[in-house]
Amino acid sequence: MATPKATPGELIDVRPLGDGLRDSKSITLARADHLEVLRLVLPAGKHIPEHRAPGEITVQCLEGAVKFGSGAGVRLMRSGDMLFLLGGETHWLEALENSSLLVTLYLPHDRNN
Repeated sequence: MATPKATPGELIDVRPLGDGLRDSKSITLARADHLEVLRLVLPAGKHIPEHRAPGEITVQCLEGAVKFGSGAGVRLMRSGDMLFLLGGETHWLEALENSSLLVTLYLPHDRNN
């Protein structure tokens, strides 16, 4: 993923990409010792296999439609939907349409190395 990260206090545009979605890539928007925010761009049909985040996460669907599976079941996420998971909880994603998601991760340890 590209990493042009925002500086503290800088405005970050997280509006839907619209017509630009098809040609966009996932990008890290901000990163600090214990926080990472990224825009995850998924083309229709893309599947991200089951995995775990080290800390708590939120996932907000900015545009498109995504199936999100976790221990709580499978959820259909559309624009405006957001969910929260505890750290270490397994989850997976599948884009039903070209989609972008705002993902916020709590990083419980220093990841600067």
